[in-house]
Amino acid sequence: MNQSFGLAAFRSRTQVLRMEDALHRAGLSAGVISTPREIAIGCGLSVRFDLSETPQVMSVYRRLNPSALIGFYRVDGFGSRQLKLTPIPL
Repeated sequence: MNQSFGLAAFRSRTQVLRMEDALHRAGLSAGVISTPREIAIGCGLSVRFDLSETPQVMSVYRRLNPSALIGFYRVDGFGSRQLKLTPIPL
């Protein structure tokens, strides 16, 4: 299974849930998933979003301004052995 999507990783589960809720309120698709082990720090949960909505997700992030962000990533190959994480600049 080869999937591509955006991921916002946080150090705090509370921040994950706040970001997911803010994205839903903005009309964007988002979900909470387990953070890939390649991102070895954090609370173990991240927000998954559609890559086509990256500009809107960044806008919501800037308005929310959570303090526990690890980073935004493009995830390619989720569910396969060749997982690739590419940082998305803020």
